[in-house]
Amino acid sequence: MADPPTRPQIGADEWVARSAERSAAGRARTWAEQTPAPIRYGALAVVVTLIALVPVMTSDEYILRVGVVSLIYALLALGLNVSVGLAGLLDLGYVAFYGFGAYGYALLSSSKFGVHWSLWETLPLVLGTSILVGFLLALPSRRLVGDYLAIVTLFFGQIFYTIAVQGYRVPLITFHGTHDITGGPNGIADVDDFRVFGHHLTTNRAYFWFSLIAVVVVFTAIHFLNESRTGRAWRAHRDDPLATELMGMPINWLKLLAIAVGASVGALAGTINAASLHGAFPDDYSTPVLITIYAMVILGGAGSLLGVVLGALTVNILLEVLRTPDHARWILYIAIVVALLAKVRPWRKLAAVLAGTLAFGIAVHAIVAAAWPRGVHGLVSISGTDFSNGGWFGWALRHWLVLPAHTYEEGQYTWFNVALVALIGLVLVLTMVRGWVRWALLVPTLWLAALVWETRLVEEGTGPTRFLLLGAILVVLMAARPQGFLGTHRVEIV
Repeated sequence: MADPPTRPQIGADEWVARSAERSAAGRARTWAEQTPAPIRYGALAVVVTLIALVPVMTSDEYILRVGVVSLIYALLALGLNVSVGLAGLLDLGYVAFYGFGAYGYALLSSSKFGVHWSLWETLPLVLGTSILVGFLLALPSRRLVGDYLAIVTLFFGQIFYTIAVQGYRVPLITFHGTHDITGGPNGIADVDDFRVFGHHLTTNRAYFWFSLIAVVVVFTAIHFLNESRTGRAWRAHRDDPLATELMGMPINWLKLLAIAVGASVGALAGTINAASLHGAFPDDYSTPVLITIYAMVILGGAGSLLGVVLGALTVNILLEVLRTPDHARWILYIAIVVALLAKVRPWRKLAAVLAGTLAFGIAVHAIVAAAWPRGVHGLVSISGTDFSNGGWFGWALRHWLVLPAHTYEEGQYTWFNVALVALIGLVLVLTMVRGWVRWALLVPTLWLAALVWETRLVEEGTGPTRFLLLGAILVVLMAARPQGFLGTHRVEIV
């Protein structure tokens, strides 16, 4: 027997209320929400168990370290999701609480001042102080919303970073001269390990399990908080602050509480990071780190606890994979194909674009080979100093692109500069044309994008290239699914 039709929600348009029925992702989300709670929790328990087995299945320190960092980012994403995803506050000073936890633990449990408090003495003080600082930050800005709140919190984050960098020459009233508090650009080293129930956590394996337990505890706490009256009030404030205030909810208190809760989670992540690295260093708590955390929350789906954890794991693991040029090369071309599959319709148009791009490259390669044989004898980059034929995929690239012999081995990137300027020009033109002209120009644009990648960007996988590629992947994913992996569509009435 067919299921009875779903009634539209009160105050929501019927088309909007049934929007989830019109996409595979929406139907999957609806199915997941209708699954009994014991089954959902059981599935999460199985996933957590499998993750906990990672240190047992491998002894590779690099993999374990990536796992620890990924779990720390998951904590950070959960904390930021409280203020941004649940309460709808644009908090740009969140990374300061991350650094506050790290430096707080480093000052109280290191050789910096000869203080070696245990974890259970330091952690409550650091978390309690971070909550207080969060309240103090939110108190003067409780009446601010949107861009105004973002400016105030961003200023707070920058103040923290400046103090961390310049804190090696702090003048104190009761003493003469200046004093080193934060270690300046060099940070604070020789930070104590965590001591848990008489055991010293000295390995990445131990910190992996500790971080996983912290993620599970924080996830569970925020889940129950989200299901409480406070969580419902946060979501109401996120959707419509004015209506929330008119209903008599204390919106100022909700803002204070959201920022304070997020601050405590960020500080917890900072203590784990400082202990696992045996130090606290200012560049780990700067604005680029904040941007990365925001990318994780947005990718996973702001407001979804499971989504932001998935986004954190995806972004950090992807950044590590992109360090290897060969892996980054595969990810780039797969991302391009996926983007074309998602956006180009009908199918015959997609087939035409792919076939045209392939034919265009082969034709250009043949013309250059006939006119200038040396212009097509180049090798593909395996690393910054290693070039080779690249196997069957490298052979295909060398016969599709134009790679001059010895140009990149010698570090002369004239072709890269020319191709980059041409690519930027074509992208600008694509934004201004429509119809068949756009589809025709898409062919050389794709070919030039591959040429720019192979002639220089692939060599800098450990530097800015991986962030550029990550940004491009995020743009593609956001264009295909603006609400993120597990986020929900938000309809605003203007």
